[in-house]
This record gives sequence, C-alpha cells and structure tokens, in this order.
Amino acid sequence: MAQMQHPILLVAACALVDSDGRILLAQRPEGKSLAGLWEFPGGKVEAGESPEECLVRELHEELGVSTKVPCLAPLTFASHTYEKFHLLMPLYICRRYEGMATGREGQALKWVYPKDLRSYPMPPADEPLIPFLQDLL
Repeated sequence: MAQMQHPILLVAACALVDSDGRILLAQRPEGKSLAGLWEFPGGKVEAGESPEECLVRELHEELGVSTKVPCLAPLTFASHTYEKFHLLMPLYICRRYEGMATGREGQALKWVYPKDLRSYPMPPADEPLIPFLQDLL
C-alpha cells in the first residue's frame, strides 16, 4: 500500500516555565497558518543548527529572552502529519533564562498554569504535549 510522502519539517519548541510554575504560550499572528491558535514558542531548525541552538536563537528573536543550551532539557516530542508536510517537534523545558518575555513579532503572550493549558486552542501537533507538562509540573 503506497502512501503519499510528505517532507519532514523539524521544528523545536520550548515550554518556558516561570517561578510560579506557569508556562508561556504565544498566539500565532494573523496572516500565518493556524492564526489565532496558541503554541509553545520555538521555530524551524535551520541547516547546521541543533534543536537546542534553534531554541536559544528563537527565544531571543521572538521573545527577547536569553538562555543557554545546558538550560534546555528535552521532555518529549510531537510527530504530526499536516496536509503538506510532516512535523517532527522536540519539546524542551526551560526554567533558567534571563529577560522578560515580550512578543517581539506582534504575537500575544500568556503565562498559563499547566492545569489550564486545555483552555487555549492549540495546533494539532501541540495538543498531545499537554499531558507531559501537566504530569511534570
């Protein structure tokens, strides 16, 4: 049985945790696919970049937050087929960072307690990650 092949897109995501145990969610801005949905910050892993290096870069670019590779702990991953690609998304947890998170790309941000994560509509790939965070935090 032949299946249609989708290119694999590697995206790294981060559950940034504050001192109150809340997790940062970012809302996808208008004009992007899945606009209006809430997601864990992160982005596409560039050629020659590790997922951890990607997150250090993305957290700084998107949120103005600085962290280091050793501060990122792998937690789990999502594997989800969208219409045009297959998303492979490792999720890291980060408790050690500097700076106040601000939406540098115009995106809304929200600090959310793990028990409340299901109150925010998320892309299909992000939803299965919620129980791992609820069990951990």
